[in-house]
Amino acid sequence: MTDDEEAEKGGRPCPRCDQPLFRRHCKYVCPQHGVVYDCSDPFWQS
Repeated sequence: MTDDEEAEKGGRPCPRCDQPLFRRHCKYVCPQHGVVYDCSDPFWQS
């Protein structure tokens, strides 16, 4: 894992596996499940 990837690791856990999510371009990505949250979704609140 690069320093940039580690810096973008979020505190939010994945709702499926509780792994820390990574923030990528307005999306929260689980290393196992892919995109979990997308901030363009009007029903998701940060």
